[in-house]
Amino acid sequence: MSKNIATKAIEEMSEVFTSLSDKIWEYAELSLKEFKSTEEYTRVLKKLGFEVEENVAGIKTAFLGKWGSGKPVIGILGEYDALSGLSQEGGVSYRSEVTKGGSGHGCGHNMLGAGSLAAAYGVKKYLEKTGKEGTVIFFGTPGEEGGAGKAFMAKVGLWYNLDCALTWHPSDVNEVATGTCNSCIQTLYKFKGVASHAAGDPENGRSALDAVELMNVGVQYLREHMKSDARVHYAIIDGGGFSPNVVQPTASVLYMVRSTLVKDANALQARVDKIADGAALMTGTEYERVFIDGCSNTVPNHTLEKLLYDNMVEIGVPEYSEEEWKFASELRATYEVQGLPGIAAQYDAAAKSAVEELCGDNTTPLYNFIAPYYSGYAHSPGSTDVGDVSWQTPTAQCYTLCFAAGAPGHSWQNVSIGKSSIGHKGLIFAGKVIASAAVDILENPEHLNAAKAEFLLTAKGGYVSPIPDGEYAKPVEI
Repeated sequence: MSKNIATKAIEEMSEVFTSLSDKIWEYAELSLKEFKSTEEYTRVLKKLGFEVEENVAGIKTAFLGKWGSGKPVIGILGEYDALSGLSQEGGVSYRSEVTKGGSGHGCGHNMLGAGSLAAAYGVKKYLEKTGKEGTVIFFGTPGEEGGAGKAFMAKVGLWYNLDCALTWHPSDVNEVATGTCNSCIQTLYKFKGVASHAAGDPENGRSALDAVELMNVGVQYLREHMKSDARVHYAIIDGGGFSPNVVQPTASVLYMVRSTLVKDANALQARVDKIADGAALMTGTEYERVFIDGCSNTVPNHTLEKLLYDNMVEIGVPEYSEEEWKFASELRATYEVQGLPGIAAQYDAAAKSAVEELCGDNTTPLYNFIAPYYSGYAHSPGSTDVGDVSWQTPTAQCYTLCFAAGAPGHSWQNVSIGKSSIGHKGLIFAGKVIASAAVDILENPEHLNAAKAEFLLTAKGGYVSPIPDGEYAKPVEI
């Protein structure tokens, strides 16, 4: 089979991709600050024979690696940013920071990028050996955790150039993603007041920290009057200082506003802005509003999802050693598992029964099965800038087992397992699934024709960027 060319190539070069994953794990760079990761990726891409372009869409840590010519043009998306506060030793089942307060790959993006590059390499080898027409592009997309690199790329229309896009994400279960999610807008409010002695001269002080606290209280009252799909989160990233006898002259709070559609998120964001106005008015302070990022909800493409699922079943799940089962079991003992795994079990009664049977008493440390295929309604309250890609080209993604069963998202447990053989097997499996689906698309034009026909219906409203004109990709700074 032609797909064997791609999967065999990935297998033969698996150490390149797992080593790359481990290196990115060690760098653990935050959104839009992934300079070492970018350097390593571009080095590996060039070594593997890809034509490399850097500073894509004017973003310093965005890049691409291209191979082939003509159509179809298949994009494969990679991420590589980490999360703050999740520094963790790898391969251990207890909390152990490498750097106190440092960063870690709690969402597994070290594996995500490496697995996607493995897929792109497999497609490249297929095109080389068969001489077929077609182009594969690996996209290094930074800042998914806060920066929305793909959305800024969408702002310049980058994804319209593709015939389709494929990606994946580390998970605790093997399944195909479907449905939609929330769009999201992230804004930093930097309040500025007047410092004074809190006891001797309080009347002349204007507390920026008071303004932040009043803003937060105002938003709490807003929660009663939001749509059911909406979410608002915040983090105080500058409390003004550590001395209570000083009226704090500066304070900053970072907000994330979510709702399914961009227009609804924008409307909710406008109400949050008014609350910030009120907080400044009540405290006699001023504030600077800094737009950080925005991303759109996802548009599902069932045609491509079924293609990913069929290849997942065809390839089959990895096997795990006794040591891997033991490590996963030790990790699982450090948290409480909530509910059943996968999207299908949440929305389909038959799928729920099937997953219950696969899980047994749900004490297993690894969900080493493929969750049932599901293509109906599903909604995630979270957000991803893959959504912006899916509004400009047919897009699909799958999940593969890289984490212990039921592991909490953005956790030290996920950081630890992300530098282990379990994580390695998950990223190689993902690479093979995506590469095989891409080969199906290259060999059978009907797959792409059907995906595009579906896309014309599901995305007929057209893309509305959540990013205002004149904004640019920037990391969060206090």
